[in-house]
Amino acid sequence: MMGFIYFLYSQGIHLFMIKATKKDKELIVDILTSAFEPITIPNSINFVVKQDAKRRERLQVLMEYLFNNSLRFGEVFLSDNRKACALIQYPHTKKITLQTVLWDFKLALKCIGLMNVVKVLKRELALKKYHTKEPHIHPMILGTYSDERGKGHGFRLIKNLQEYYKDSTLPVIIETTTKENLDLYQYFGFEIFKETSELQYPLYFLRKNLNK
Repeated sequence: MMGFIYFLYSQGIHLFMIKATKKDKELIVDILTSAFEPITIPNSINFVVKQDAKRRERLQVLMEYLFNNSLRFGEVFLSDNRKACALIQYPHTKKITLQTVLWDFKLALKCIGLMNVVKVLKRELALKKYHTKEPHIHPMILGTYSDERGKGHGFRLIKNLQEYYKDSTLPVIIETTTKENLDLYQYFGFEIFKETSELQYPLYFLRKNLNK
Protein backbone atom coordinates (compact mmCIF):
# COMPACT_ATOMS: atom_id res chain seq x y z
CA MET A 1 0.00 0.00 0.00
CA MET A 2 2.77 2.47 0.86
CA GLY A 3 3.92 2.26 -2.75
CA PHE A 4 0.68 3.95 -3.78
CA ILE A 5 0.68 6.67 -1.14
CA TYR A 6 2.44 9.97 -1.77
CA PHE A 7 3.71 11.78 1.28
CA LEU A 8 3.21 15.48 0.65
CA TYR A 9 4.08 18.52 2.67
CA SER A 10 2.16 21.75 2.23
CA GLN A 11 2.08 24.71 4.58
CA GLY A 12 3.18 22.58 7.50
CA ILE A 13 0.43 19.98 7.02
CA HIS A 14 1.15 16.33 6.28
CA LEU A 15 -1.12 15.14 3.49
CA PHE A 16 -1.60 11.80 1.80
CA MET A 17 -3.00 10.79 -1.57
CA ILE A 18 -3.61 7.27 -2.88
CA LYS A 19 -2.96 6.36 -6.50
CA ALA A 20 -5.90 4.19 -7.50
CA THR A 21 -5.83 0.89 -9.39
CA LYS A 22 -8.43 -1.28 -11.12
CA LYS A 23 -9.56 -2.71 -7.80
CA ASP A 24 -10.70 0.77 -6.73
CA LYS A 25 -13.14 1.17 -9.64
CA GLU A 26 -16.29 0.29 -7.70
CA LEU A 27 -15.41 2.74 -4.91
CA ILE A 28 -14.60 5.57 -7.30
CA VAL A 29 -17.75 5.03 -9.36
CA ASP A 30 -19.72 5.12 -6.08
CA ILE A 31 -18.06 8.38 -4.95
CA LEU A 32 -18.66 10.13 -8.26
CA THR A 33 -22.24 8.89 -8.60
CA SER A 34 -22.97 10.07 -5.06
CA ALA A 35 -21.38 13.45 -5.82
CA PHE A 36 -23.28 14.19 -9.01
CA GLU A 37 -26.63 12.43 -8.58
CA PRO A 38 -28.12 15.28 -6.47
CA ILE A 39 -27.08 17.91 -9.04
CA THR A 40 -29.91 18.41 -11.52
CA ILE A 41 -29.06 21.83 -12.95
CA PRO A 42 -27.80 22.02 -16.56
CA ASN A 43 -24.12 21.06 -16.67
CA SER A 44 -21.71 18.86 -18.61
CA ILE A 45 -22.73 15.68 -16.75
CA ASN A 46 -26.46 16.15 -17.21
CA PHE A 47 -25.95 17.08 -20.85
CA VAL A 48 -24.36 13.68 -21.52
CA VAL A 49 -26.52 11.51 -19.24
CA LYS A 50 -30.01 10.73 -20.51
CA GLN A 51 -32.46 12.18 -18.01
CA ASP A 52 -34.99 9.45 -17.29
CA ALA A 53 -35.97 6.96 -14.58
CA LYS A 54 -32.62 5.19 -15.04
CA ARG A 55 -30.56 8.32 -14.39
CA ARG A 56 -28.56 6.82 -11.49
CA GLU A 57 -27.64 3.72 -13.51
CA ARG A 58 -26.67 5.92 -16.45
CA LEU A 59 -24.53 8.07 -14.17
CA GLN A 60 -22.73 4.94 -12.99
CA VAL A 61 -21.99 3.96 -16.59
CA LEU A 62 -20.53 7.42 -17.27
CA MET A 63 -18.34 7.33 -14.16
CA GLU A 64 -17.10 3.85 -15.08
CA TYR A 65 -16.30 5.13 -18.57
CA LEU A 66 -14.34 8.09 -17.18
CA PHE A 67 -12.51 5.83 -14.73
CA ASN A 68 -11.51 3.36 -17.45
CA ASN A 69 -10.21 6.06 -19.77
CA SER A 70 -8.40 7.93 -17.00
CA LEU A 71 -6.68 4.79 -15.75
CA ARG A 72 -5.66 3.92 -19.34
CA PHE A 73 -4.61 7.39 -20.49
CA GLY A 74 -3.82 9.19 -17.26
CA GLU A 75 -4.02 8.64 -13.52
CA VAL A 76 -6.70 8.25 -10.86
CA PHE A 77 -6.29 9.42 -7.27
CA LEU A 78 -8.15 8.93 -4.00
CA SER A 79 -7.90 11.07 -0.91
CA ASP A 80 -6.24 9.17 1.92
CA ASN A 81 -9.60 8.80 3.70
CA ARG A 82 -11.14 7.41 0.49
CA LYS A 83 -13.91 10.02 0.56
CA ALA A 84 -12.90 11.98 -2.56
CA CYS A 85 -11.31 11.20 -5.90
CA ALA A 86 -9.86 12.88 -8.96
CA LEU A 87 -9.61 11.52 -12.50
CA ILE A 88 -6.77 12.93 -14.61
CA GLN A 89 -6.14 12.38 -18.31
CA TYR A 90 -3.25 13.18 -20.64
CA PRO A 91 -5.07 13.83 -23.96
CA HIS A 92 -1.88 13.62 -26.05
CA THR A 93 -1.49 9.94 -25.04
CA LYS A 94 -5.01 8.85 -26.05
CA LYS A 95 -5.49 6.44 -28.92
CA ILE A 96 -8.32 4.37 -30.38
CA THR A 97 -8.24 0.67 -29.60
CA LEU A 98 -10.80 -2.11 -29.69
CA GLN A 99 -11.23 -1.66 -25.95
CA THR A 100 -11.92 2.08 -26.22
CA VAL A 101 -14.42 1.47 -29.03
CA LEU A 102 -16.28 -0.99 -26.78
CA TRP A 103 -16.27 1.56 -23.96
CA ASP A 104 -17.69 4.18 -26.34
CA PHE A 105 -20.42 1.81 -27.52
CA LYS A 106 -21.46 0.99 -23.95
CA LEU A 107 -21.55 4.69 -23.09
CA ALA A 108 -23.75 5.46 -26.09
CA LEU A 109 -26.12 2.58 -25.42
CA LYS A 110 -26.44 2.65 -21.63
CA CYS A 111 -25.72 6.26 -20.67
CA ILE A 112 -26.32 8.74 -23.48
CA GLY A 113 -29.12 6.91 -25.26
CA LEU A 114 -28.92 6.34 -29.00
CA MET A 115 -31.31 9.20 -29.76
CA ASN A 116 -29.01 11.65 -27.98
CA VAL A 117 -25.67 10.57 -29.48
CA VAL A 118 -25.69 13.22 -32.20
CA LYS A 119 -26.33 15.97 -29.63
CA VAL A 120 -23.39 14.78 -27.50
CA LEU A 121 -21.09 14.49 -30.53
CA LYS A 122 -21.89 18.11 -31.40
CA ARG A 123 -20.94 19.04 -27.84
CA GLU A 124 -17.59 17.31 -28.19
CA LEU A 125 -16.89 19.16 -31.43
CA ALA A 126 -17.77 22.45 -29.76
CA LEU A 127 -15.43 21.71 -26.85
CA LYS A 128 -12.56 20.87 -29.18
CA LYS A 129 -12.61 24.45 -30.46
CA TYR A 130 -11.41 25.62 -27.05
CA HIS A 131 -9.10 22.80 -26.02
CA THR A 132 -5.42 23.40 -26.63
CA LYS A 133 -3.71 21.00 -29.01
CA GLU A 134 -0.49 21.11 -27.01
CA PRO A 135 0.24 18.28 -24.55
CA HIS A 136 -1.39 19.05 -21.22
CA ILE A 137 -2.80 17.63 -18.00
CA HIS A 138 -6.59 17.48 -18.05
CA PRO A 139 -8.44 16.89 -14.77
CA MET A 140 -11.61 15.20 -16.02
CA ILE A 141 -13.65 15.11 -12.84
CA LEU A 142 -13.29 15.51 -9.11
CA GLY A 143 -15.91 14.40 -6.61
CA THR A 144 -16.65 13.82 -2.95
CA TYR A 145 -19.35 11.71 -1.34
CA SER A 146 -22.44 13.94 -1.18
CA ASP A 147 -22.74 13.61 2.61
CA GLU A 148 -19.08 14.67 2.95
CA ARG A 149 -19.43 17.94 1.05
CA GLY A 150 -18.06 20.98 2.79
CA LYS A 151 -15.54 19.05 4.89
CA GLY A 152 -12.52 20.03 2.81
CA HIS A 153 -11.76 16.65 1.21
CA GLY A 154 -11.77 18.05 -2.33
CA PHE A 155 -9.75 21.10 -1.30
CA ARG A 156 -7.03 18.94 0.25
CA LEU A 157 -7.02 16.63 -2.75
CA ILE A 158 -6.41 19.56 -5.10
CA LYS A 159 -3.51 20.69 -2.90
CA ASN A 160 -2.08 17.18 -3.12
CA LEU A 161 -2.45 17.13 -6.89
CA GLN A 162 -0.67 20.46 -7.26
CA GLU A 163 2.20 19.13 -5.20
CA TYR A 164 2.30 15.89 -7.19
CA TYR A 165 2.51 17.74 -10.53
CA LYS A 166 4.54 20.74 -9.36
CA ASP A 167 7.60 19.84 -11.46
CA SER A 168 5.64 19.06 -14.61
CA THR A 169 6.33 21.21 -17.66
CA LEU A 170 2.80 20.51 -18.95
CA PRO A 171 0.07 23.09 -18.33
CA VAL A 172 -3.14 22.05 -16.60
CA ILE A 173 -6.34 22.75 -18.55
CA ILE A 174 -9.67 22.36 -16.81
CA GLU A 175 -13.26 23.33 -17.46
CA THR A 176 -16.18 23.89 -15.12
CA THR A 177 -19.80 24.96 -15.27
CA THR A 178 -20.35 26.17 -11.69
CA LYS A 179 -19.42 29.41 -9.95
CA GLU A 180 -18.44 27.42 -6.85
CA ASN A 181 -15.83 25.41 -8.75
CA LEU A 182 -14.71 28.49 -10.67
CA ASP A 183 -13.94 30.30 -7.41
CA LEU A 184 -12.10 27.24 -6.08
CA TYR A 185 -9.88 26.86 -9.15
CA GLN A 186 -9.13 30.58 -9.24
CA TYR A 187 -8.10 30.35 -5.59
CA PHE A 188 -5.51 27.79 -6.65
CA GLY A 189 -4.17 30.11 -9.34
CA PHE A 190 -6.07 28.98 -12.43
CA GLU A 191 -6.96 31.70 -14.92
CA ILE A 192 -9.92 31.79 -17.30
CA PHE A 193 -8.84 31.83 -20.95
CA LYS A 194 -12.25 31.18 -22.51
CA GLU A 195 -15.91 31.09 -21.54
CA THR A 196 -18.96 30.18 -23.58
CA SER A 197 -22.69 29.52 -23.23
CA GLU A 198 -23.23 27.91 -26.62
CA LEU A 199 -23.94 24.51 -25.01
CA GLN A 200 -27.03 25.75 -23.11
CA TYR A 201 -25.08 26.22 -19.89
CA PRO A 202 -22.09 28.40 -18.88
CA LEU A 203 -18.73 26.76 -19.46
CA TYR A 204 -15.42 28.18 -18.25
CA PHE A 205 -12.00 27.03 -19.48
CA LEU A 206 -9.09 27.61 -17.12
CA ARG A 207 -5.33 27.13 -17.33
CA LYS A 208 -2.39 26.99 -14.97
CA ASN A 209 1.32 26.49 -15.63
CA LEU A 210 2.55 24.59 -12.59
CA ASN A 211 6.28 25.17 -12.91
CA LYS A 212 6.09 28.95 -12.89
